[in-house]
Amino acid sequence: MNLVQNRTVLVDTFGASEGAGLRLKQAALIVAGIALLAICAKIKVPVPGSPVAMSLGTFAVLTVGAAYGPRLGLATIMGYMILGMLGMDIFQNSTADLNGISYMMGGTGGYLVGYVLATVALGMLARAGWDRSAPKMAGAMLIGNVIMYVPGLVWLGMLYGWDKPILDWGLTPFLVGDAVKLALAALLMPALWKLVGRARS
Repeated sequence: MNLVQNRTVLVDTFGASEGAGLRLKQAALIVAGIALLAICAKIKVPVPGSPVAMSLGTFAVLTVGAAYGPRLGLATIMGYMILGMLGMDIFQNSTADLNGISYMMGGTGGYLVGYVLATVALGMLARAGWDRSAPKMAGAMLIGNVIMYVPGLVWLGMLYGWDKPILDWGLTPFLVGDAVKLALAALLMPALWKLVGRARS
C-alpha cells in the first residue's frame, strides 16, 4: 500500500499557493466545505426502526477529505463540529430544540467521531494519489466508510445496550446507499482530475 504523501490534492491545483492569498483561499474553502457538509447532512431519508437516518453527509465528508487533503480537511470538519457543538442546526437530525452537545451525545455521536477520522484518512489517501483512479478511489471510500462505521456502531452499542439490534440500526440499512455513494465518488474524483489535466494542457 503506497501512502507516500507527496501528491497534490484537487484544491492545490487552483488559486494562490503561498502567502496571504493562500490563507484567504484556505479560509474560503473551509467556509464552503462547512456549508457543503451542513447542506448534505440535511438531505436525508429516515430509516424505519433506526435512530440514524441515511443522508448525503457521509458522501460530503469523504469527498471533502479527498479534495482538501488531511490538514485542510481536518480544519474544515472540526469547524463543522465546533459550530454544531455551539448549537447551530447543521447536523443530520439536529433541530432548534435538540442541538449542540446534547445532540452530539445521542445516537449519531459515534458517527460524528468517525467523520473526523475518515476525513483525515481520505485526505492522506488523496495525498498518496488514490483519488486519481476509480479503483483506488473506491478503495479509499471503502476504507473511509469502515472508519466511520466502527465508532458509530460502538457508540450505539454503548448508548442503547448490546442486546439491541445494533447492526440493524446502524449498518445494514445503509449498505446499498453507501455503495451508490462510493461508486459516485469513485467516478467523480478521477473525472475532476481529468478536467484539471485538460485545463492545464
